[in-house]
Amino acid sequence: MYHKTLDDFPKEFLWGAASAAYQVEGAWDADGKGPSVWDQFSKIPNKTFEGTNGDVAVDHYHRYKEDVALMKKMGLKAYRFSVAWSRVIPDGDGQVNQAGLAFYANLIDELISNGIEPVLTLYHWDLPLALQERYGGWESRKTINAFLKYCDILFTAFKDKVKYWVTFNEQNVFTTLGYRLEAHPPGVRDLKRMYEANHIVNLANAKAIALFHQMVPNGLIGPSFGYGPMYPLTANPTDVLAAENGEALNNSWWLDVYCKGQYPKVIFKQLKALGLAPTLEEGDDEILKLGKPDFVGINYYHGGTAKVNGFEDTEEAVATDKDSNVTDPYLMQNNRSEEASPEKVMFAVVDNPYLEKTDWGWEIDPAGFRVALRRIYDRYDLPVFVTENGLGAIDELTADGEIHDDYRIQYLEKHLLEMKKAITDGVEVIGYCAWSFTDLLSWLNGYKKRYGFVYVNRDEYSEKDLARIPKDSFYWYQTVIETNGSDIN
Repeated sequence: MYHKTLDDFPKEFLWGAASAAYQVEGAWDADGKGPSVWDQFSKIPNKTFEGTNGDVAVDHYHRYKEDVALMKKMGLKAYRFSVAWSRVIPDGDGQVNQAGLAFYANLIDELISNGIEPVLTLYHWDLPLALQERYGGWESRKTINAFLKYCDILFTAFKDKVKYWVTFNEQNVFTTLGYRLEAHPPGVRDLKRMYEANHIVNLANAKAIALFHQMVPNGLIGPSFGYGPMYPLTANPTDVLAAENGEALNNSWWLDVYCKGQYPKVIFKQLKALGLAPTLEEGDDEILKLGKPDFVGINYYHGGTAKVNGFEDTEEAVATDKDSNVTDPYLMQNNRSEEASPEKVMFAVVDNPYLEKTDWGWEIDPAGFRVALRRIYDRYDLPVFVTENGLGAIDELTADGEIHDDYRIQYLEKHLLEMKKAITDGVEVIGYCAWSFTDLLSWLNGYKKRYGFVYVNRDEYSEKDLARIPKDSFYWYQTVIETNGSDIN
């Protein structure tokens, strides 16, 4: 869609940045905080790069005033952060730790006094360890009740100060990495268990949103989903159908539950045939319908490209794997070993020949950002809040103490242009929170992979002085905010 001129960003557009508690706070056992699953998992040998963990991270817990002062200097309109559940309730569902709650009260007050809108994420992957050990975490419905107690405490404490809330961050990511790929806690490799745990999280999300609408009538709440559009490799209808299958499995499976209150019927049928569909108890359908969000949070980094699966293109699959001894297309599909993997019969993932990649192999696709915004808005008729978008890179501190990250500026500028085009198309976008404000601990990649506008002087081997140093991108984004994106064209 061509536009001779682009619309301005909305006058009250929330130019922001984001973080997550475990990745920035540190103070992992300070002031009564209980351990989270990440406090345990990150200390298992070979689970993280060079054994990094969040014991100190970038020490935001003790330096939040310094960080907020930098946010004010940048002109930030919004800051998205998460609350560490085990800092507020050390064992997940027992007594409130008033010191932990006070930290977030102080952070919120500091943000508001500096003209920054707090955007509070209830859950960003750091489940209290006690709930994992006592109930089995998200595989037990008892965890739903504990989560609702936690939500009630935060809603009560901050309902008059926080307008924007996020329930779960990237449910599709933490359930997949935690229960399917064994890469995040609880370190499980069982596809059936993944779909069962995912259903319980869906119920928790719906109940939390329903509770929020009762307790915080003037607030807005929604999940934050890791969305990537699926493309067909070619115009061959079989590839187009494969991309439709990929879109349905990778995106609609979660988003339909969030926004329509029900599982998509086609995918549910396929999962049932494979013995993977979640167990729905009596009343679950009604619960899911209670949780319609006020907006859809989108974390956008890249999408995917699909071609016809191996069953329906056996000759090509055999030719591709002719040097291996595997002749069963079911096993060849995507080089997966899971016997019941739904992808194997639905689509094959391939590299997009038109896209470059980051140093970590993630495709760079600014136009896909516009596609994502359009698809979400058209399908669900809800405002979109971009809760993450950014570039992980190896940033070098120069001898004169500067960080010249033109590559990040170029990446973000191209994505902001596509977002502006989507707004001109007609998409309602509330705001944009770049990932991330400061450098932070990557869950699995330590401090080698940096995202921040602000460099934090530490690495995997030493905390050094944890000095905050604005990068070139800091000053670029400062101008973007000051001009409300008027120069993005």
